[in-house]
Amino acid sequence: MNIQPVFLASDILFYLLLAMLAGFGCWASRQRNFRESWRQVVLNPLALVSLVVLLTYLAVGLLDSIHFQQKVTTASNGKTYYSAQVKSLLDVALGGLGDHSEKTYSAPFALHLYAKELARNDTGTMEQIYPRLHSINPSVKTAQDRRQDVFGRIAVSVIEGIVLTLILSLIFSLYLRRQSALTFSKQWRQLLMGRARKPWGLLLVTLGVIIFVILLIAHLSGQYHMFGTDKVGNDVLYQALKSIRTGLLIGSLTTLVMLPFALILGAMAGYFGGIVDDIIQYVYTTLSSIPGVLLIAAAILSIQIYIANHPEAFTTIAGRADARLIALCIILGVTSWTSLCRVLRGETLKLREVDFIQAARALGVGWFRIISRHVIPNVMHIVLIAIALDFSMLVLAEAVLTYVGVGVDPTTISWGNMIDSARLELAREPVVWWSLVAAFLFMFVFVLAANLFADALREAFDPRMAKR
Repeated sequence: MNIQPVFLASDILFYLLLAMLAGFGCWASRQRNFRESWRQVVLNPLALVSLVVLLTYLAVGLLDSIHFQQKVTTASNGKTYYSAQVKSLLDVALGGLGDHSEKTYSAPFALHLYAKELARNDTGTMEQIYPRLHSINPSVKTAQDRRQDVFGRIAVSVIEGIVLTLILSLIFSLYLRRQSALTFSKQWRQLLMGRARKPWGLLLVTLGVIIFVILLIAHLSGQYHMFGTDKVGNDVLYQALKSIRTGLLIGSLTTLVMLPFALILGAMAGYFGGIVDDIIQYVYTTLSSIPGVLLIAAAILSIQIYIANHPEAFTTIAGRADARLIALCIILGVTSWTSLCRVLRGETLKLREVDFIQAARALGVGWFRIISRHVIPNVMHIVLIAIALDFSMLVLAEAVLTYVGVGVDPTTISWGNMIDSARLELAREPVVWWSLVAAFLFMFVFVLAANLFADALREAFDPRMAKR
């Protein structure tokens, strides 16, 4: 085989989380109250747009979580050797964008490097010049040629995006036609003019914008550095796209770690009370009093020492960086479950006094069955709201922790590492601003979509908000 699949530990945990989400979706689809709440979320225009954006980020992260190694050579004894570099399907989809390396900084859509070099001119004398970039289209010679070429590619992207969006609208109209009494022409006009009862028109507009952005990257990224290059000449757009997986893993795997602690201990503390409640309260109060940054720093230093002492367990750079990423997710999960546990404890204290739980206890139903069948399903709306609100905070926490030096491994591409490297770039002359702008833009869209979606979940699932 020319490739060998590679399964990193974070990849397996990510697949497990997606399987759990699919299982929860199947369970929720059979619950009437959940179906009604999710219908309210879908009917919310901002929530629908945010969901599409989040699913786009999820698709990019999923492509970047399917790893492999390419074959290098086959020895005379028949043994196949593979490259130590681990790639993903996202690298294949980007067409080798990560391999378009320059010498050093270059501005967005620039034709030359950002720094001068000593070179020999046509007359044979040495002078300081701005060298031309290697990966730029050779037919583009001047700024005028670049302007015409870029605008031409943007126009092609717009036309292709409109055509694909119209085709998608046509398919969607045919699907809706089967579920409504309207004729196809009326359904089509309602979608295009935004007069449908549900925000399907806004959904198609959002999909059209995403399709246009994808086409724009496909047409321009192979010819220009759309967000410039960093100090060692790596494409900044490539780094921003690869950082999506890191942000998703920080938010999702941390949730996977903290949820069992918060859900089980919170339900047990509220249901049993007494000595059980006192012990659980003592545990999360003590854990909350420890400075989180110090605990995270100690855990990261411990995993670094373990990796240094056991190099045979981490054969690739990706494996070592993945181990530190998982360690960061675990320690973030251990330190962030206390607030949700406290909320679930209070909610369970109220639930254990309601009539149906009192009747179950009177009939001799065991505590495990009561907690699993009556308590946990009735606090799931709180869990969903808390997870959605905490997700964006965890993504921002990675950037802050990496900035202070206790985040992900320096070899891991993340928005935090991009911001940390941009800290010194802003102090040079001339200023290198594009790394910070690219990280801020991608992280801003991601966190904004997550916050808007969390607000919509709170309005749909919180009974007090629904009554209001």
